[in-house]
Amino acid sequence: MIRIGENYTILALQKAVNEGERAILTEIAMSRIHANFNFLHGFIEKSSKPIYGVNTGFGSLCDTAIAKSDLAQLQENLLKSHACGMGEEVPQRIVAMMLLLKAQSLSKGYSGVQLQTVQLLIDLYNNDIIPVVYQLGSLGASGDLAPLAHLSLPLIGLGEVYYQNKRMNAADALSAAGLTPINLKAKEGLALINGTQFMQAYGVYLIADLHKLIYQANTIAALSIDAFDAGLSPFLPQTHAIRPHVGQIHCAAQIRKLLEGSEIAANEKQFVQDPYSFRCVPQVHGATYDALQHITQVFEIEINAVTDNPNVFEKEEMVISAGNFHGQTLALQLDFLCIAAAELANISERRIYKLIAGERGLPAYLISKPGLNSGFMIAQYTAASIVSQNKQYCTPASVDSIMSSNGQEDHVSMGANAATKAYKVIENVNRVLTIELITAAQAMHFRKPKKTSKILETILQQMKEKVPFIEQDVVLGEILNKLNKDEILG
Repeated sequence: MIRIGENYTILALQKAVNEGERAILTEIAMSRIHANFNFLHGFIEKSSKPIYGVNTGFGSLCDTAIAKSDLAQLQENLLKSHACGMGEEVPQRIVAMMLLLKAQSLSKGYSGVQLQTVQLLIDLYNNDIIPVVYQLGSLGASGDLAPLAHLSLPLIGLGEVYYQNKRMNAADALSAAGLTPINLKAKEGLALINGTQFMQAYGVYLIADLHKLIYQANTIAALSIDAFDAGLSPFLPQTHAIRPHVGQIHCAAQIRKLLEGSEIAANEKQFVQDPYSFRCVPQVHGATYDALQHITQVFEIEINAVTDNPNVFEKEEMVISAGNFHGQTLALQLDFLCIAAAELANISERRIYKLIAGERGLPAYLISKPGLNSGFMIAQYTAASIVSQNKQYCTPASVDSIMSSNGQEDHVSMGANAATKAYKVIENVNRVLTIELITAAQAMHFRKPKKTSKILETILQQMKEKVPFIEQDVVLGEILNKLNKDEILG
């Protein structure tokens, strides 16, 4: 059960959503929301003071006064006008996470929304009614305006959703699920679309995926180390104790454990040193591990924070217009994640290259009759192409800013673009590691009758069931695209 209003870690929240846990709003959160809403509306009634987005226009129209009779219409107009996203649709699992994260932020009781609004967000999630949201449109400041507007349209019976495996009008889905659209009150539209939940939701999944990929990259690298007949001395603890980065120590220990008992690793080596892509796995993979710990820490603050504007403080009797919607802190972390993840593929491609190079007793391109057969030649080309694309995606989005809203919003984070390209990088890292896994497994065939460790022999046996040893050229792309390494590596 996901208890909206309580704080969550990234991995716990992602696990709960993946396993389809239902969400509920805690009693404490209900009390906070109710008190905050009542204060705001009392404040509006007794004050003639302009409050941004409540009784004024938005952006550069912040000095335009809105009559009290039009405050609800103002919020509905906001959702309609700002729902102008384009491009590919956001994956449904990320949209589901957006629903929860928006409810989580509003549950803190600083947004002036009615209880029904937060509850309906939760009801959409619990009923698997997933709004259609588009990837393009957010500048990552003033919040993720366009994506969150599309996310929020179904609350008022507009927009499109996926429900029971069908794309349909939101109003029809709500009716089928026994839910009723809400009538927005003052500030609610602004509370819904101001915030960083698009960036947050991408980050939650990217962080969880990268945790898994680091473990898989270490496992595949260990297999490649034996396949290349590389030495184990670079992984001994003494070296890492005198440069005690946590990730480096963690990775080296994992490699040692994975190769424990390997006949191949125990052999006396004929080479003084191995290439960096084998010898420096702890330093490279470990740096990604350390980066991920920092990124996780930042995102765990954000997913449990209030990121809309203005914020309503009933105890202090204040409504403060500030900038918690600005996504710069997430933009920087998403760019960092993009680069850190890409390095796993970068070094993986180099190991693939060395494995097919015809060195250390392995045949050229890992095929018995090279020349007649091209073997794994073009698998390395594909990995190189993917790695090159990743380098292009790793150009930071956070260094860019484009002025908007007639100069009122004159610095933006571009964190949404950082999020969507980081998603593509993670997909590409998966692809390159899959190529390395197949390549290393093929190379290990030529090390027989010597064996690797029990752990890795088990992986090789599972691989053999899915990808038999390749004696002569096959349509390798069919194998690469069908293999799900998660089924083998976890």
